Order: sequence, then C-alpha cells, then structure tokens
Amino acid sequence: MGSYSHLDELNAAQRSAAEYGIDQSNGHPNCGPLLIIAGAGSGKTNTLAHRVAHLILNGADPQRILLLTFTRRAAAEMTRRAQRICIRSAANATQAASTEAGLLPWSGTFHGVGNRLLRMYATSIGLDPAFTVLDRSDAVDLMNLVRDDLGFSRKAARFPKKATCLDIYSSTLNAQRPVEDTLDIDYPWCREWVAELKQLFGGYVAASRRRTPSTTTTCCSIGGT
Repeated sequence: MGSYSHLDELNAAQRSAAEYGIDQSNGHPNCGPLLIIAGAGSGKTNTLAHRVAHLILNGADPQRILLLTFTRRAAAEMTRRAQRICIRSAANATQAASTEAGLLPWSGTFHGVGNRLLRMYATSIGLDPAFTVLDRSDAVDLMNLVRDDLGFSRKAARFPKKATCLDIYSSTLNAQRPVEDTLDIDYPWCREWVAELKQLFGGYVAASRRRTPSTTTTCCSIGGT
C-alpha cells in the first residue's frame, strides 16, 4: 500500500487546484494567481480547505494566508476543515499543537476583514477606530430623513426615491467620480436634480457623523452601478 496523503480524497481537478504552484521546499506559491470557475456541488469548500492545509503543511506561515468568503459560516467551516486536515497530517505532536493554536487569523468575510483593516489603520485615514457602520436599511432611513428635512420629498416634480438617492451616492463614492458623471452614466433621468443631490449627500454625510457623537460613523452600502 502507498503512503497516505492529505490530498488523497480529492479528485484530479481538485488536487491540481490544491497543489497549484506550491514549492515543496518552502510552501510558497511560485507562480501567478489562479482563477477557478466551479459550479454548485463541485467541492469548492473542500478544495479550498485542502489548498490552505497544503500550503501550511508545506511551510507557509498561516499568519500570511488571507482566506475570504461571502459568509461567516463558510469562513468558519473552511477554517475548521483546514485545521482538521493539518492536525491529522502533521508530522508530529508539536506541529499539530502549533497548527491548532494559530491557524488562519485572517480568515473571514470580505466585509469582516475589511472592517478589521479599517479599524487597524483608522487614524491613518482620518477615522476614529471606534467608528460604527450603518447597514443598508439604516442608511436608506437616514438618507430619507435628510431628504425630508431639506424638503426635497415635497417638490412638485418627483424627486428620486430614498433608495435611488442612496444608490447614486454609493455609486459615486465607490467609483470616486463626480456626481454629474454618475448621473450621466447610470441615472440620466435624475440629471435635473444634480444640485439638490449634492446638497442631499452633504447633509447625509453630516447627519451620519452626528448620529453617534463619540464616534465617526460611516455608511457601508452597495450602490447601483
């Protein structure tokens, strides 16, 4: 019988992905990025867990591995699987204990890791590290309050709805472009309101900062593009 490998349970395609570019001598990939497109039920989670474990077992520093997913549940599951694979395949008890203690401190969701990095470097970008984050529904409600306070919701001609206003703001912010460009490209039917929208967005930013006096409050939302 041949010797056991932690990759034995993978099929050929999955194993190829797990082993891609890893230098067996130091565990570091020695080639460029790899994009894999896989459908439902193809074993993506299992393959990624084995990829991470294979990197660690070949000498990669777990502190330097960034594992990002869309949900906390998926991140936790992949971390647990990678940990089990490493412990089961560790060469000795010392290596197993080390693996169990410090596996993947940078595993999480895109938003979670982004939030963590922002707090780490908040002062460098002019934020209070204790900033709070508005979710989509909170942001829409706050935009609507400012919209009403400015009287835009009572205009004779129909002013853009609160959700549309937030989408325009988010799209402008994410693309780092003037409001005029966002309206011309994505919301031409709102172009007549450019002056009012600029006033609204200024009021929205001011209101978001007043919402929690002891912190800097920032909105994290996905706008229409």
